[in-house]
Amino acid sequence: MRAALALARRGLGSVWPNPAVGCIIVADGRVVGRGSTQPGGRPHAETEALAMAGQAARGATVYVTLEPCAHHGKTPPCAEALLKAGVTRVVVATGDPDPRVSGRGLDILRGKGVAVETGLLEAEAAEVNAGFFMRIRDGRPLVTLKLASTLDGRIATHAGESRWITGDAARSAGHLLRAEHDVIMVGSGTALADDPELTCRLPGLAEHSPLRAVVDGRLRLPLTSRLVAGASDNPTWLVTLEGGDARRIEAYEEAGVEVLEVPAGPEGSIDLHAALEAFAERGVTRVLAEGGAHLAAALFRADLVDRLVWFRAPTVMGGDGLPAAVAFGVDHLSQTPRFLRVDTMTTGGDMMEVYKRV
Repeated sequence: MRAALALARRGLGSVWPNPAVGCIIVADGRVVGRGSTQPGGRPHAETEALAMAGQAARGATVYVTLEPCAHHGKTPPCAEALLKAGVTRVVVATGDPDPRVSGRGLDILRGKGVAVETGLLEAEAAEVNAGFFMRIRDGRPLVTLKLASTLDGRIATHAGESRWITGDAARSAGHLLRAEHDVIMVGSGTALADDPELTCRLPGLAEHSPLRAVVDGRLRLPLTSRLVAGASDNPTWLVTLEGGDARRIEAYEEAGVEVLEVPAGPEGSIDLHAALEAFAERGVTRVLAEGGAHLAAALFRADLVDRLVWFRAPTVMGGDGLPAAVAFGVDHLSQTPRFLRVDTMTTGGDMMEVYKRV
């Protein structure tokens, strides 16, 4: 199952709107088939593993990280494919909350005499597909906020200089995070200050660059920016308030940018809940937010940060520097967002810390 989970993780960022699944088929003590969900969400992991196993799948044991699907879509149900292949035992890490599946896949297998076991490494499997589960259950994608700062939480000097606070290894780890997410999201301030490309620039992973999204309530993003200029090659969304300048919106759309108009929140700015719901409607399961300080604060204020990845450089800037998040209305300690640290590692001379919302 650990091998199947490793296969599943390979699909993160490239299989949405489907879940990332891994499958291992074992017969007579040896692996005869392995597969993972393919880019775009199909073929499914079980189909790939069965194709590799061929006739060796008959009488075999299948280890799969998510309940086999039970509905007819663009591909036949995986539960029926397993039955047709003649497997006799299926070990499933976790169930599928999709109402089209949700126990039906297991029932199909059990109904035909296949031995079914569930719950092996369930927590690990649920974490791999936390974004897919959240989209199904809550109607929005999982949000990971990535920050890179000094030890005292400063992301730039008072003059705006930020390249580079962290080193090469931390930046490479950040690019890998991009490859593992469906959408990378920044605020308009960051887009204006940095004119970023928001692509994955690790060797061999350029094709895994996520869709780019800019939160820009006032349509400030220049038509000459790299994000707009590259929209025909790298899909780009601009999230703005309803009722914006129609001519400006048309200009973005002519450049290849998809404009998502969403309602305003209580303070008149973009309702981030509505924006994320719009993402989910388009199939997005995992969003990586990379700042800046205003977007980070807005996400914290709206309680929308599910995972936090914080890179810290061994430097101190003091009060002259710009904070990782601007003020977002904390008057009492009880109002501060709470996280559980789940991982810590060194990236060159910097520290990478991973947190999960409590």
